Amino acid sequence: MVTILDGGLSNALEARGHDVSGALWTARLLDESPAEIAAVHRAYYAAGADVATTASYQASVPGFVEAGMTETYATELLRRSVRVAREVAAEAPGRLVAASIGPYGAYLADGSEYRGRYGVSAATLRDFHAPRLALLETEDPDLIAVETIPDIEEAEVLVDLLDDIGLPVWFSYSCAGTRTRAGQPLADALALAAGIRSVVAVGVNCCDPADVPAAVQLATATGEPAVVYPNTGETYADGAWSGTPHFRPGEALSWVSSGAAYVGGCCHVGPREIALIAAEMAHLKGE
Repeated sequence: MVTILDGGLSNALEARGHDVSGALWTARLLDESPAEIAAVHRAYYAAGADVATTASYQASVPGFVEAGMTETYATELLRRSVRVAREVAAEAPGRLVAASIGPYGAYLADGSEYRGRYGVSAATLRDFHAPRLALLETEDPDLIAVETIPDIEEAEVLVDLLDDIGLPVWFSYSCAGTRTRAGQPLADALALAAGIRSVVAVGVNCCDPADVPAAVQLATATGEPAVVYPNTGETYADGAWSGTPHFRPGEALSWVSSGAAYVGGCCHVGPREIALIAAEMAHLKGE
């Protein structure tokens, strides 16, 4: 059975006329226009996605406070990310909500989620991740999506925190080839997350589509199903994307045949591409 994930939130919001270039990225609209986030979730469900991923990837209480909000309101915005998606999911029975936990580098908003090795202690990472993980869990999403993790050091902290989670989790790294963004063997990173009681899939996202086949092999070698949702293939550097897109929705079928159980897209993958993936998967889902 394959589960179809959504695509990128930022590009879908930009297509609707929103500037998400600030430090809060898409999380800013949890305050300014949650209805627009809901509209994107709705578009992905309509395209055939089984799962909507919340607008909490770059959201944290410290990040909201640094943007001038009170701690109480910041907490409310984190909770709102799940509530907005949950309300849309209720319109389409059977649809799921995954609460996004992005890396510490996303909070730094300096591109370091593509590098890792932040130069901070494990205690700092734990103090950052633990409160928002607990907050999001209290809103009862269907899953937790730990995603775009660039290195094993941060993964070790998150894996420890997942021991206390009562929800299914997929654990996904950003990678370059068969290594994490920080340069460690991806096989070692995937093995670290596999076997944790709450983890239902391990894999990669925010990567080149060409990296997916090898990642699926490495992920399934751990004994867990694979989760894969690449970008369109462009390169992000110095605050901008460059290169030629080469995301081909038809390739998703080969990912699934190799062992991927969760497939979708990340940056620049929109509802159109998710609809094409859903069409490819329809016979596997008995539709």
